[in-house]
Amino acid sequence: MDIEGYAKRALLLGENTDQIEERLTERILEIKGKRITQLYARKLAHAVLVESQATLRLEKGILRPVESNVTMGQFGVGSRGAGDFYAHEKIAQVIGKTKAEVDTSHLDDSGVVKTDSGEYLVVTVDGIHSRLSDYPFLAGFHVARAALRDIYAMGARPLAMLSDIHVADDGDVGKIFDHIAGITAVSELTGVPLITGSTLRIGGDMVIGERMTGGVGAVGITQTISSRIKAKPGDVILMTEGAGGGTISTTALYFGMHDIVNETINIKFIEACEVIMKAGLLEQIHAMTDVTNGGVRGDAKEISRTAGVELIFHEERIRPLVHPKVLSMLEGLEIDYLGVSLDALLIITPPESAEAILDELKENGVSADIIGEVRKGSGARLEIDGKIIDFSPRFRESAYTPIKKLVGEVEPLDFKDMCEKIDKAALDAIKKKEKVIERILSKKF
Repeated sequence: MDIEGYAKRALLLGENTDQIEERLTERILEIKGKRITQLYARKLAHAVLVESQATLRLEKGILRPVESNVTMGQFGVGSRGAGDFYAHEKIAQVIGKTKAEVDTSHLDDSGVVKTDSGEYLVVTVDGIHSRLSDYPFLAGFHVARAALRDIYAMGARPLAMLSDIHVADDGDVGKIFDHIAGITAVSELTGVPLITGSTLRIGGDMVIGERMTGGVGAVGITQTISSRIKAKPGDVILMTEGAGGGTISTTALYFGMHDIVNETINIKFIEACEVIMKAGLLEQIHAMTDVTNGGVRGDAKEISRTAGVELIFHEERIRPLVHPKVLSMLEGLEIDYLGVSLDALLIITPPESAEAILDELKENGVSADIIGEVRKGSGARLEIDGKIIDFSPRFRESAYTPIKKLVGEVEPLDFKDMCEKIDKAALDAIKKKEKVIERILSKKF
């Protein structure tokens, strides 16, 4: 619970401060229980009000946050659908043009810069799955694996990992160790060391409860890049087998199908990438990505937009590559398996190279198949039951928990209006950045 936000909302509504303090005291005692006295809870509530009043209304300028009046939940940010992709395009706009070989405007798995020696330095960061807060080891395992996947997907070999973990004020310290154990399990399986990190509380004293969040970053090097923008008409699309990761684990947990979680504990994706690298096949590949953000639907949209091509997928070839237990669970729960993270490897390559890649993967125990092709045009299409249909992502990724089913996947009627507000907020942020840079350069700060 964000007690500072709670206090500020009440103050902005003009509520009586004594009443706010009373309610806040009750909320604090509710969460902290017998670990504190009622007197301490009241003193904490009073201190929160003092700080909240001091920062309630700030003058315009650097202290005033940019506001769109659209919430993260309303716009589907983080939900790996149309709203989320739109927000990420705006993030790239705020960052602006860079000298990087691959930056946020490419909507790729990682960023890439070229070093003075001519090698490419690949950097990525992944946040833990928000619903795995109560399962620190699982959260650590899957986020570490995700970070390494993003490095491999750019054709690079990972060199090191870093971690960031935030636990709320009432969280058990043991969560930190459990989480780090999950990360380093992947580290020891792959030989990529975890070398640094940060450990903090969420919101310091102002967030009570046990929630945990954080992320894992990774860095790697390569001589050649396999970024999405290199996909070309005439290429074919390959996919390896996938059993999912954090998303599938979350589905299994919150629908009470806990045994499915075990199917996600593997490093198949990393093994597939190592097979390709060791066989010297990387240079024959135009692009690689991991099937994560919004599933195959989401990746299709991003690749099409970035490379300026049309992608055609064949559903009957994708289906056999999804772990049977995972597929059975998803279909039994009426969850679109094409719209969730499968943690499979997507490879885009010239047709003459496909057979060699598939043979090498098969010889090393990794199932894969050609699931589509790249054509001139734009957008993505899916061939299913003999029909070609639109393959665009929905407003949010497939609803894979009971709460997500309640929230839904349908685009809100006011989406266009929200986009306009988001556009303005992005421009306001750019203006703010430019003004601060100008003041610093002119030494007028």
